[in-house]
Amino acid sequence: MIDLHTHSILSDGVLVPSELVRRAHVLGVKVIGITDHGDASNLDFIIPRLVAVSEQLNRVNEIKTIPGIELTHIPPAQIGSLAKEARSLGAKIIVVHGETVAEPVIPGTNRAALDADIDILAHPGLISEEEVLMAAERGIFLEITARKGHSITNGHVAKLSRTHGAELVLNSDAHEPGDLLNEQRARLVALGAGLTDKDFERMQENALSLL
Repeated sequence: MIDLHTHSILSDGVLVPSELVRRAHVLGVKVIGITDHGDASNLDFIIPRLVAVSEQLNRVNEIKTIPGIELTHIPPAQIGSLAKEARSLGAKIIVVHGETVAEPVIPGTNRAALDADIDILAHPGLISEEEVLMAAERGIFLEITARKGHSITNGHVAKLSRTHGAELVLNSDAHEPGDLLNEQRARLVALGAGLTDKDFERMQENALSLL
């Protein structure tokens, strides 16, 4: 099981990175990405700390920890430059907080994210067919999410991705211990989105390819 979108106390999660990683490991997660919420105010605070703790944990743990960032509610015009800054600071996974129907994300965020150097467009809401085609062409993964509220549009994302050849990943978007996924629960999220066990395996392969 690979989960590339989680949060620690460095943003709005409730666990320090070490406990987040430990709890994920107990559930059978083999690779975890810690992608705390960031904008222009805190990239230089969050990313170096995640890089440092990931290096320390990876020296002693079986589970692999990947430092990242979730660019969140960024004005669309700033997404490209902040993604570049995040890369320069050491983020290995760049997620953009997409146009979920659960929050008032600025219209145009999905498109700006798909024009930028990012890895995952998280919970992209009622993403358009044109944007799904952009994701397919640019090799950016669209997210199937277990997060309450954000998951409402999983079926829409899955259907358009299948139609237009965009690749998917499945993540917990965990903020607290109960949000973390074991493989059985993750498969249920995939099946609930209208996907198959084979699709789930493909999503895990896609996540592995980011590493």
